[in-house]
Amino acid sequence: MQVVSHQDALEWLDYEPLIDFFEACHRVTPAQVTDLYTDDGSGNGLLARAGFATGAGLGIKLATIFPGNTELPSIHTVYVAFDPTTGQERAVIVGNALTWFKTACDSALASRYLVRPGATSLLMVGAGSMAPHLIRAHLAACPSVREVTIWNRTAARAEALAAELADLDPTVTTALEAAVGTADIVSCATMAVEPLIRGSWLRPGTHLDLVGSYLPHMREVDDNAISRSRVFVDSRQSAFDTGEIGIPIASGVIEAEDIIGDHYQLATGTVHGRTGHDDITLFKNAGGGHLDLMAAQYLLTRL
Repeated sequence: MQVVSHQDALEWLDYEPLIDFFEACHRVTPAQVTDLYTDDGSGNGLLARAGFATGAGLGIKLATIFPGNTELPSIHTVYVAFDPTTGQERAVIVGNALTWFKTACDSALASRYLVRPGATSLLMVGAGSMAPHLIRAHLAACPSVREVTIWNRTAARAEALAAELADLDPTVTTALEAAVGTADIVSCATMAVEPLIRGSWLRPGTHLDLVGSYLPHMREVDDNAISRSRVFVDSRQSAFDTGEIGIPIASGVIEAEDIIGDHYQLATGTVHGRTGHDDITLFKNAGGGHLDLMAAQYLLTRL
């Protein structure tokens, strides 16, 4: 059995090829997935995400989520891949790199369909460990983007991320409303429970990429943002369990049928993404065991 380290995964994963791989995978039969989350009531929890694509692969990711960590990352993961023919253990992939690239390329694939052609500006809301990967993945999917702005509740973390991405010459802002109002792409990866982004701030043509609200009570945008947008998800199975989608449906702001499409439908052309220059589009990145499986499959073909 092969053991793949965090550093190995960082070396062999790359944004644009993984986005291409995701797109190809979403043009075939969907994988079977099972997601399970449990916590101790304080916010610390364990997430298990399993995926099984007949004849292609099967595996499971285990992730601990401890939002209160300060010196350590809040998420730690390990992925176990099995042979799809024999069921024998094939590889263990240790560390967060697989999740970082999977999550970022999930969002970036949506950007291929939903971002306005010729978009030039990206606002990153949140400066945690996912942020640099989301930024680079969106730039890989949307090469016309030249301006990157970062906002974080703690300005020092935004400054640190800007220094890490010095080759992109990003700008740090403390004025969230103004930054949202001028950005073509707004990518959010936060631990917010109450909405940070107001729909009234959005100008026509904006694309919202929402990554952080992974639990049923979490929100990154308000109801107005949802109701103004053409809404898409990576997978209905996982996205409907998030607060971002579940709460507006439960309160009647939108109906389940208002979710226009998922990655499988976008990749196969069953539904259209952006239909006009002024569309406000919203993508809920909820992840899922099928995406972890796809990312693991890609990585193992590179080693």
